[in-house]
Amino acid sequence: MPLGPFTLVALYLTSWWIVLFMILPLGSSKQVETPPTDGSQWGAPANPQLKKKFITTTWVSAIVWVFIVLLVWQGWMPLPDFSRGPAL
Repeated sequence: MPLGPFTLVALYLTSWWIVLFMILPLGSSKQVETPPTDGSQWGAPANPQLKKKFITTTWVSAIVWVFIVLLVWQGWMPLPDFSRGPAL
């Protein structure tokens, strides 16, 4: 097996964060049209919908993770073999 459990978890967490930063700006409308009166920043989204975005991030990153794992296991994206020590 080319990927161990630690690598699989690290790969999923990395893809989760990357997908999160791609999904965060989607559907956000700034408060420029109606300036805030509660003291919040004018560039902050009026309704960030973070729960919905975290759920979307979780299933999208799971699809990305499965795609990357399949690429590695099928041999289309080979990983270097570090078990033999450094190459001289």
